[in-house]
Amino acid sequence: MARRLDVTGADGVRLAAWEFTAEGGTASGPEDHGTTRPAPRHATAASAGQRSTPATATPLGTVPATVSIARQPSAGPEDRAVPPRPSGAPVLLLHGLMGHAAHWAPAAGLLAGGHRTIALDQRGHGASEKPPGGPFTREAYVADAAAVIERLELAPVTLVGHSMGALTAWQLAAERPDLVRALVICDMRASALGAASQRAWQDWFRGWPAPFPTLDAVHRWFGADDPWVEAPNPARGAFFAEVMTERADGWHPVFDPDQMLTSRETWVHDAHWDSLAQVRCPTLVVRGLDGELGRAEAQEMVRVLPHGAYAEIPDAGHLLHYTHPQAWAAAVTPFLTGTLTPGP
Repeated sequence: MARRLDVTGADGVRLAAWEFTAEGGTASGPEDHGTTRPAPRHATAASAGQRSTPATATPLGTVPATVSIARQPSAGPEDRAVPPRPSGAPVLLLHGLMGHAAHWAPAAGLLAGGHRTIALDQRGHGASEKPPGGPFTREAYVADAAAVIERLELAPVTLVGHSMGALTAWQLAAERPDLVRALVICDMRASALGAASQRAWQDWFRGWPAPFPTLDAVHRWFGADDPWVEAPNPARGAFFAEVMTERADGWHPVFDPDQMLTSRETWVHDAHWDSLAQVRCPTLVVRGLDGELGRAEAQEMVRVLPHGAYAEIPDAGHLLHYTHPQAWAAAVTPFLTGTLTPGP
């Protein structure tokens, strides 16, 4: 289970964060059974891309509700008693491009019992605001994460990021070492991808048969029919089904594809080795054996990091924490054991 926290990010953008409770420990992922968590059926003002009035940070002690992270609420969270907050050191989870906080649910449930565990819907994603004019720059994403840490009083926090969220995490750790205790980088490259990658993504978005007539059609297209899928991949279909919302004409992504293209421009054209070398806290680089981060580059990232360590998950691809939460936790927990334990 998780409860929603509304936080004001950089330049007044309205962000949604989700604090997991110990009940989340029972969460299961795609590797556990064939079912998937349902996507939201109706878009909120933020998920429809409309500008909302920025909200101030909600004091954690006054949040009167607990909601299931299994779906994003469209009308409002269910009224329930707030469970006691874990006393352990805090963890902030940052999803990747096109993702949302709920993608962390199976993995986060394995951390929430003893440590305060929060996942953020980053700007342009999930239930957070999607300002039409942006910005969707590296600076904006990093400033949002810093604002969340400060306003929720999480520092020093352990940052766990996947893909784009991992880049945000290590850039923040480099720029604001006072805010970050430790860092986990999940399947994100430090090298530039090149302009051809951005053109391929533009063509890919144009090829989506959206709006999708049913949620089953979403599962089928992203899990099997998408030309980018080399073999049937039900977990990929489930991943995208969670970030779709139903409108009058069918199912649409909760994000704006143009905003996603803008968000990824920086790692298409720029390498990020310099900022990686400036990270001074303990850092674990984790890759799926079949993911997007190659072993040689991952090991070079570990070498560049002043206090780097390495782990890999067999049989996992890019969505390693989502498809293999138990294996992900087994790889990450030994590293976190020391960094999450409060000092004397």
